[in-house]
Amino acid sequence: MKFSNITEDERLWAAWYEGEPDNALFTLFEQWNDVTWLRAFFKANIDDLASYFKITDVNEAIYDTIEDSDRLQCLIMDISPDADLDKLFRPLENNRFADMLLGKEKARLKESGNHASWLRIYAIKLEPGIYVVTGGAIKLTRTMQEREHTLRELAKMEQVRQFLLEQNIVDKNAFTDYMKELS
Repeated sequence: MKFSNITEDERLWAAWYEGEPDNALFTLFEQWNDVTWLRAFFKANIDDLASYFKITDVNEAIYDTIEDSDRLQCLIMDISPDADLDKLFRPLENNRFADMLLGKEKARLKESGNHASWLRIYAIKLEPGIYVVTGGAIKLTRTMQEREHTLRELAKMEQVRQFLLEQNIVDKNAFTDYMKELS
């Protein structure tokens, strides 16, 4: 498995899956700004959009997604020395309050326009402030288990987590050593 360094200070990385043209984070932002892809997604998931968010206009959903994507991209790509990724990423499970080894995390906007943001970025937490993005999704249901596209994201998180464990990568130092071995 390959990884891309997203920030110069090596606080944010992204998985780069075999056969993909770019890393998971850049692929995600490209998708969330692709009107054609978004239109097809929201048409296929209009029932979830209407029942959970009370939105029936696909064009409104596309506009909101692009706007939220831009805001989320600015937050996550903030490379200033005082940027704190721990304020952006939270445990994937809402009832988990303690850190765990290679914890599964999610990032989303706290505030959005007329409704809660449905955009999610998923990552593995190597240690406080250090994350490896595994992917993301437009989450239109209460749980990830309810839809195939969010189930795939759960599987990708687990795939990256298992890879890191198999390589004995459990913190930033081990990750840095692994990346040096590859170069």
